[in-house]
Order: sequence, then structure tokens, then C-alpha cells
Amino acid sequence: MTDDMVNSRIPGLKDLTLDERREIVAANSPLDADDFGAWDPATALTLEQADHMIENVVGVLPIPIGFAANFTINGRDVLVPMATEEPSVVAAASNAARIARASGGFTTSSSAPIMRAQVQIVNVADPQAARLRLFEARDELIAAANAQDPMLVSLGGGVRDIDVQLVEAASQTYVVLHLIVDVRDAMGANAVNTMAEAIAARVGELAQGRPVLRILSNKADLRVARARAVFSAEQLGGEEIVDDIVHAAALANADPYRAATHNKGATNGIIAVVLATGNDTRAVEAGIHSHAVREGRYTALTRFEKDASGDLVASLEVPMAVGLVGGATKVHPGAQKAVKMLDVATASELAEVIVAVGLAQNVAGLRVLATEGVQRGHMSLHARNVAVSAGAVTPEEITEVAEKMVSEKAVRAERAAEILGEVRGDGK
Repeated sequence: MTDDMVNSRIPGLKDLTLDERREIVAANSPLDADDFGAWDPATALTLEQADHMIENVVGVLPIPIGFAANFTINGRDVLVPMATEEPSVVAAASNAARIARASGGFTTSSSAPIMRAQVQIVNVADPQAARLRLFEARDELIAAANAQDPMLVSLGGGVRDIDVQLVEAASQTYVVLHLIVDVRDAMGANAVNTMAEAIAARVGELAQGRPVLRILSNKADLRVARARAVFSAEQLGGEEIVDDIVHAAALANADPYRAATHNKGATNGIIAVVLATGNDTRAVEAGIHSHAVREGRYTALTRFEKDASGDLVASLEVPMAVGLVGGATKVHPGAQKAVKMLDVATASELAEVIVAVGLAQNVAGLRVLATEGVQRGHMSLHARNVAVSAGAVTPEEITEVAEKMVSEKAVRAERAAEILGEVRGDGK
């Protein structure tokens, strides 16, 4: 399928059946009808496959996977797979993408896929001089590290440089060598860890100390992805809404209590795509939150401004250590289909899609907070889960019980059971 055949603008998705949604995805992405088997509970990740992925396997835990519509990223329409258990996330991202679409969608960029590995040296008598000794051996250390992964080097990756930092700890000053590695389309953990372990003894000799830790850093501050978009004031609900969104974002910039929830709004979207594509959610979360405190205090990751036309301009720049080769991305059948659905060619392109979704998610969340409040929309979706938990089975029962609870503002399990009994005429 060519890009000009993809149309991510799909109104009325919530009213379609599951099969109808699959037909739309197949028509507007590289997926074929048979690909959806990778997400069917009966034919998805088998126990045998799971047993090869982690230790002590006893089963698998399915997570719903849907897709966000309306995304235009760098002029290309794309349907975005999202794996999440939280109601409203997929719908919110799609809605924000619809608004951004009217202004051209999302524009993204990214830095090179650079990761760091650290080699910690302890018991160094002369840390300042040891630091310089390591820099003097730069070429030797780079060559030794690159020798561990000739395939990566042949693809244009490999060690780009070293850095040496002196870290003041309670007991002593540690000498910490950083390998700066271009990992190409991998997440890179295995590659940089292997390199760090291979050179650790030599680093210890040069520093005249003893190597301890030899591992990557998830503070991937040299591997960032960026997204920006304009959101029409008219479509958001008016200039006052834009002002209130900017006010809400300003509080997140200034107050870590608000910033934590604000950033969670962005990661609702980010982690859903990271999980869907089989990437490391914990590594991405660690990188994001370490980035949020890079200036010495925890603050918001997204930036919101009002432009000269009165529209909202939103932007996001975060570390994004994701890959297309290695790990679960190449083992998990569902992750493989998610990558196919996105039709991305490089890890950097995947990272940019993920950050665009995170930005959309954050805009959607702030818009709700600046207008009706979070509970109305969220509880409407949550009410359906409560109705099912209470025993509602048919779509008609689920809808009637959910709508009744929401209208009463009483989304509780016991009330759901009572309403379900009324719907079914129990006791009559």
C-alpha cells in the first residue's frame, strides 16, 4: 500500500462493529485481513512462544489493542496501534489528532539513535588524572568496543565517542566512563551492554581502579524525538479554552504535583504505542521522567503556547529509546503486526510517531480539564466496564446500565447490579 492510499480520518468508529473496524484498518494500512489473527486471543501469543520470552511462564495476559485514527504526521496519514487497559485513551488521542489535522497535523523530528553505556571504576587514587588517562586511550577503547559488534558498525552504527565523568558519592569519587553509541534501528541495550563489559577490565587498568557496573543508561538524553502541532481555537472551543489550557500547562511547569499527572497524560499515549510495538515500556518511562527533572526539579514535558492567531501551539521533546530489531518486537507476533500497521522504516520514525501520539494525548487531556472536567467522558467509558462486571452481557444491557449510572452520577458496582435487575425485570 502506498501512503496516498491511507486515510486516517475515519468518523463514527465507536458505532462500528469490531469486524467493520478491521476492514477499515486493512483498507487504510499495510495490514491484510489475515494479520488480525496476531491479536486474536485464540491465535495470538501462544504459550510456547511466551515460554521462550521470559522465565517461569504460566500463561499470558491479554491487553486490549485498538487504533488511533485521524493522525497526519509529516504529511503522511497513519493509523496508530495502541495497547492499553485504560478507557478513553484511544478516543482522546484520535480526537486531538482530528483537531490538529485541520492545521496540517503533526510535524516531527529526531536526533540520531544514540545510547550510552557506563563503566564505573572504584578505588581510584587520582580521579582527575585517571579521567585524562581514559581520554588519552579514546581510540583504543572505541576500537575495542566496536569489535564486539561488527554488524552494527557495518550498518553505520557503533561507538561515536567516549565521555568520562567524576561522580562524587558519599564514600569516594567514582570514575565513570560513558560509551556514546549509535545503535541504528535497535533499542540498543544488548549492544551497549556487551561493549561496556568487553572494555571494563581495560578501563579499570587505565584508571588504576576496579570496574564494578558495566551497563547502559536509560537516561537517553542524546536520543530525543520531537513533535509539534497547531490546534485551532475554534475547534478547541474558543480562545478562552486556549487560555485555560495554557494556564493549566503553566501550573504543571511550576508545580511538581501537577507535573506528575500532566506527564502521565502524555505517557498514556506514549506507552500504549510502545507496548503495542513490543518495546520496553520501563526504559521509555525511565528516560521520560529523568528528562522531566533535567533542570533540577520535576516539571512538565510538553509546552503550550498561544500563537498570534489565538490558536494553541503544543510541542513535546523527550528521550525515546525504541527499536525495530531485537527483543519482543521481533518475537511477539502482535508487535510485528503493530509495526507493519505503522509502516515505519526506521526506529527514529517509530519514535517520532510515538511522541506525536503523546502530544495528542496531552492536548486532549488538558482540553477536557479546561472544559467539562475529566470525570464525564472518563466515567462514561468506565461505566461500561462496571456494567460488564455486574453481569451485563448484551450490548443493549451494557449501554442501558452504563447510561443510567452516568445520568445518576453513580458509577458503582452495587448500583450497576440494581439497574441490571431492573432492565431484566428480575423479581417480576
